Amino acid sequence: MREKFHISRALAAVKKVVRSFPDPSVTVISRNHNPFAVLVSCIISLRTRDEVTKIAAERLFKQAKNPQALLKLSNKKIEKAIYPAAFFRNKTKSLKKLCRDLLDNYGGKVPDKLDELLRLQGVGRKTANLTLILGHGKPGICVDVHVHRISNRWGYVKTKSPDETEQVLRDELPRRYWTNYNSLLVAFGQNICKPISPFCASCTLAKVCPKVGVTVRR
Repeated sequence: MREKFHISRALAAVKKVVRSFPDPSVTVISRNHNPFAVLVSCIISLRTRDEVTKIAAERLFKQAKNPQALLKLSNKKIEKAIYPAAFFRNKTKSLKKLCRDLLDNYGGKVPDKLDELLRLQGVGRKTANLTLILGHGKPGICVDVHVHRISNRWGYVKTKSPDETEQVLRDELPRRYWTNYNSLLVAFGQNICKPISPFCASCTLAKVCPKVGVTVRR
């Protein structure tokens, strides 16, 4: 099935569809902020609705725009700023540890290499790759639940976890699509190719999508 699915045609179609949808919150934040803001907003976004992430991140950045400033804030102030992000208390502690790590080991700057980003406190592959892409303008493949789900539904990959999906995509996905793959599929997944009962009837890819694993659709 993978050989029959034309990823270039699919992504061109998705690009047209998502033009009318809001951009993911971290993508919006990256346009007006630095790599630190991208990294922090990625951490806030974990298991949190997109609209909550945007508001929470903007509240926090009004008080702290760099690691030094964030470390000066009390836990209570950070918690209040990022609430109601999921696990806001744990994220507050993680952000403090992250900032200390950045100051102690990187001079307060966010590193621009994947392996160094992965050494930071609380930073996983999704966050590291998105920081590379949006914060530093470097190529990376960011795989969240939307990218993992849709890539498998298309039959483009056959994987069991986001990390495995990333590794397969690094071999299969043409490099020219790496940078935009996440933002396109996140917008597509939030509005059309939903986790449960996707809108297949109105999807422009309905005729070519194998709909792997889809049991209920609209």
